[in-house]
Amino acid sequence: MRALRRRECSAGELLEAHLRRIERFDPPLNSIVVRDIDRARRDAELADSRLARGDATPWLGVPITVKESIDVEALPSTAGVPQRRGHVAERDALTVARLRAAGAVVLGKTNVCTWLADFNADNPVYGRTNNPFDLSRTPGGSSAGSASLAAGLTALDLGSDLGGSLRVPAAFCGLWGHRPSEGAVPNSGHFPGSSLPNAAAVMAIQGPQARSAIDLELALDTISGADVGMDAGWKLQPPPARHDRLADFRIAILPPQPWLAVDSQIQSALDRVASDLSRLGAQVRVREPAGIELVQNYALFRQMMAVMVSSRWSRERRAEVGERKRASGERFQAAEAGGLEATAGDYLLWHEQRETIRAAWREFFRDFDLLLTPAILAPAFKHTDVPPAERKLQIDGREMEFDYTSFYPGLSNLPGHPATAFPAGTSDGGLPLGLQAIGPFLEDRTPLRFAQLLEQEFGGFVPPPGYSDALL
Repeated sequence: MRALRRRECSAGELLEAHLRRIERFDPPLNSIVVRDIDRARRDAELADSRLARGDATPWLGVPITVKESIDVEALPSTAGVPQRRGHVAERDALTVARLRAAGAVVLGKTNVCTWLADFNADNPVYGRTNNPFDLSRTPGGSSAGSASLAAGLTALDLGSDLGGSLRVPAAFCGLWGHRPSEGAVPNSGHFPGSSLPNAAAVMAIQGPQARSAIDLELALDTISGADVGMDAGWKLQPPPARHDRLADFRIAILPPQPWLAVDSQIQSALDRVASDLSRLGAQVRVREPAGIELVQNYALFRQMMAVMVSSRWSRERRAEVGERKRASGERFQAAEAGGLEATAGDYLLWHEQRETIRAAWREFFRDFDLLLTPAILAPAFKHTDVPPAERKLQIDGREMEFDYTSFYPGLSNLPGHPATAFPAGTSDGGLPLGLQAIGPFLEDRTPLRFAQLLEQEFGGFVPPPGYSDALL
């Protein structure tokens, strides 16, 4: 952005530089799986004309990518599902349209996992995406544009998040990712879903990943606002960040959960950040939200997530998968089985429980500004073909169900709160470590400003080895 504003390069030159990087670096990554080069070149020419006229819209001439499951006019939107190979979007999702209106140049779409239901970016339509920090590992999912960002192939990736699909890829690739408050950003134009809103579809939301926390806020300002049909009388006016200095923040650190293993290096990173914040004058306390039993909270999240994920499944498939999950004897698999077998009445009652939890969060955020937790249990894991429901993770000698990886993302997703993932160093093996800051509902600027201040205090993005010249 700075180079464009300073006239150090044109939008066309910036696009061509990105395309050269893609040709050089993307083959082993397989991250930008749909490309729209001709239209991107036309849009870059238009951006240069606007720049010459003095236009200063925030994303004018900046090359970006979009998650494959989000609609971009005339491009595939399969979500990695083979039966959708021939599906082509008729129009841009509202979020994409807003980025285009702000001058962004969409150069292509980034990979996902099948049905967006895994943190392993792999599907039978486009194949597997690799992590630029270690090609044998996943860059996270389902918003695997994290690999493109870390490699410097795009300036911003628009993704989505139901169970951590923005924050986990950010954590795996040393990036910043923001899951907006539920309802703050349109969720129409995203599969599973349609081009129109669905009031019953909760917890999932579109949002950005970037190489800087400042870019996250610029993107959020661009894509947020009323969904289709609401703009006649609905306008989002989020409050400013609660504080503008790290010393003024009241920070809660979630204590370790006895039943849940967290990689010791991630826990050490959280402890280090807490110590640094205390040293800078922030109020830091180890706290759990009162009135929320976290195991039950996670079970409800898994139930409701199962409803969302299976919304387009056949009745027979829901029954078959539900029976298999219940037979496993694992408590959260049983919770998911309940979601697959749920009636409309069950779903309505779960919404009542959800509102009780939201009320408890409101009380918690009277005393604290943010809750800090790991973004996920471990650094980026090795590629595997084992299905998620059968997969295990070995974390510091403890075997954990792979599905437990959604516990920390689910803390914010169930009540619909904003959460910003930020990098917190690297492991002994050179893999990025990621944490998240969960903020009060509709106060997205508070975790975003916190992440920006951390970036200013402790340093910005560190590219993977071999990609340092990819940043433009």
